[in-house]
Amino acid sequence: MPETLIKVDLADSPYNNDMIHNRWHPDIPMVTWVKRGADFIIETYDWTGGFIKDNDSADDVRDIDLSIVHFLSGPIGVEGAEPGDLLVVDLLDVGAKPDSLWGFNGFFSKKNGGGFLTDHFPLAQKSIWDISGLYTHSRHVPGVKFAGLIHPGLIGCLPDQKLLDIWNKREIDFIATEPERVPPLANPPFGPTAHAGRAKDAVKAKVAAEGARTVPPREHGGNCDIKDLSRGSKIYFPVYVKGGGLSMGDLHFSQGDGEITFCGAIEMAGWLHIRVDVIKDGMAKYGVKNPMFKPSPITPNYNNYLIFEGISVDEWGKQHYLDVHVAYRQACLNAIEYMTKFGYSRAQAYAILGTAPVQGHISGVVDIPNACATLWLPTGIFEFDIMPNADGPVQHIKGGVDIPMSPDK
Repeated sequence: MPETLIKVDLADSPYNNDMIHNRWHPDIPMVTWVKRGADFIIETYDWTGGFIKDNDSADDVRDIDLSIVHFLSGPIGVEGAEPGDLLVVDLLDVGAKPDSLWGFNGFFSKKNGGGFLTDHFPLAQKSIWDISGLYTHSRHVPGVKFAGLIHPGLIGCLPDQKLLDIWNKREIDFIATEPERVPPLANPPFGPTAHAGRAKDAVKAKVAAEGARTVPPREHGGNCDIKDLSRGSKIYFPVYVKGGGLSMGDLHFSQGDGEITFCGAIEMAGWLHIRVDVIKDGMAKYGVKNPMFKPSPITPNYNNYLIFEGISVDEWGKQHYLDVHVAYRQACLNAIEYMTKFGYSRAQAYAILGTAPVQGHISGVVDIPNACATLWLPTGIFEFDIMPNADGPVQHIKGGVDIPMSPDK
């Protein structure tokens, strides 16, 4: 049996676990070293470190201090990995912790994080999803049941000081272009809630002052939220520091492409079984700037989809130039409107798009002025027929419990 190198106690704060950190910084000490070719198990908290609870209130989603996240297991050093190499990570298996067979999906308040459709859903809301083997269902979103594709939303290697300085400068400069924006354009370093793992004294203070927040994906990987990066995947990470410094967390039981709800999949605690190796001088050999990966051979077996289109004309009628972000938002809004005709609230429909294995495609980016994006909604996740017909939609969802909402304070 492979050794479990990092363990987490879900009843205890991640701040009490020195094998956990929540910032990216080259001076965060490795918590363990492994040999090339080694395979091992890593346990993880959910990305909030247990702040979100299995209940029917969205107050925790409303009140969470987002500067605490994400809580990551690591960093792990791989013997022989040097800057310029590629760290090869085989994701052999991934699963939920047996003592935590549930997950959550949420919409952050526009005043605290926001999200893809925050102008339409400005208040905090939350749905709880129970895990039953391969499948999940929710007391807050009736009428759907689907198979999960468990994956780490966040995995990557430590940056070196040069790359960290680039990140901080470009993001702080970007914030300065619209400093009062709600939600903000980016998240700068923030010391008071930093968790620097095993760093001590002056190093700990340096990590707190300079450490990059874990919210966005960057050149090293990080919070990419790719649903097809599941068991059987092989990932190639650029190495910037000796040993690589591999960290991971933010496990998702299932997610739609785009993670459009931001708190944004079925978030869960769990474990990963991985194997590591190194390609020497791999960054130069293959011209690698960002990670690459081979997807999982396992996907939920949904072959029939109802596909919604969106173009670069926003919901207020404004024309945009080949804007894929606007186009995908329109495709999502079109799907939400459609599902309300079967009795779902708009919030329930939005939660389905964030949690179920929907596909997002960039379908056209050359026909000026409109890009075309499509959202592929698998029809097999529903317990009733959602295809259009001459008789019109039937209100299947009647009087069900809606997703809990919490007003802003």
